[in-house]
Amino acid sequence: MYTEKVMDHFKNPRNMGEIEDASGIGTVGNAKCGDIMRVFLKIEGDVIEDVKFKTFGCGAAVATSSMATELVKGKTVKEAMAVTNKAVMEALDGLPPVKVHCSLLAEEAIHAALWDYAQKHNIEIDGLKEPKADIGEHDSFEEI
Repeated sequence: MYTEKVMDHFKNPRNMGEIEDASGIGTVGNAKCGDIMRVFLKIEGDVIEDVKFKTFGCGAAVATSSMATELVKGKTVKEAMAVTNKAVMEALDGLPPVKVHCSLLAEEAIHAALWDYAQKHNIEIDGLKEPKADIGEHDSFEEI
């Protein structure tokens, strides 16, 4: 059902925790399934120097959060904006169809943290839209 990479990131999550002096914090959830993701970004200049997450949810939610943080760590804000749920799924070698929404939550949590950063620093990030707190099953996402 789950790939080896999904199981690895679930059993050995990368970047789990909090950043006390985070530049941006984003929290999103899915009321229907109960998954909640919170992402903390530490941005220096235009580079994401550190990223941590806390996730309450299923194994796929933890794995997608872990992978999403790996994909943005050390990247510029612009590069982080290019990380989609499809990229997260591909990096994990796929997700079962009923768990695809977890990858959307991971993407949206990163964007929510970037939004918080932009609001705190009064800057605009190209392509960034105000996040929704609740990501429903029918919100748009890219499938593999």
